[in-house]
Amino acid sequence: MFVLVEMVDTVRISPWDFHKRLNEAIAEELNKKLANKVVYNVGLCICLYDITKLDDSFIFPGDGASHTKVNFRYVVFHPFLDEVLVGKIKYCSQEGVHVTMGFFDDILIPPESLQQPAKFDEAEQVWLWEYETDEGAHDLYMDQGEEIRFRVTDEVFVDTSPTGPASASEDTAAQSGQSTGPPPEATVEKKEAPYTLIGTISEPGLGLLSWWNN
Repeated sequence: MFVLVEMVDTVRISPWDFHKRLNEAIAEELNKKLANKVVYNVGLCICLYDITKLDDSFIFPGDGASHTKVNFRYVVFHPFLDEVLVGKIKYCSQEGVHVTMGFFDDILIPPESLQQPAKFDEAEQVWLWEYETDEGAHDLYMDQGEEIRFRVTDEVFVDTSPTGPASASEDTAAQSGQSTGPPPEATVEKKEAPYTLIGTISEPGLGLLSWWNN
């Protein structure tokens, strides 16, 4: 679930932090820059583990800060595929069951990956497993806050870096009074998560812990 990732970065230390020990100042800056951030194709950064190498520090003309190239190791949340994790159900929707680990919320178990047969209760806004027994079917609800065991089947990284301004042709058309975009309500884009885990519970032993404990 957690891995150590070797990284290299040039850290800028402001003059008002020169009274601190260099290692402490660098560690503070690295955590400020990376902690709780998703690095593309790496994972969710948690905290600095250690600093393995410090190069010489330099002060450039016109900038009173010091710049130091640093080799370091960072603790990153990046489960491997097929790893089994335990989280809590955050909420359910037509897209599936949304799971949280407490510090990471972007986990989705799609409908086809639930215990089958599964059904979405529109009134309660929850998914349920229609569990077949000799006495008939029993509805096992996947309620919010329940602990759930799932297996990681896929991961999705999305580059959420800022995009450039609109093209010059669009600007020209807008200035001439022509409508170039969709209606105002359609211009609101859904914010994409930079890192999403896809899971499954369609196997024996997976799903709500209460199902198997009882």
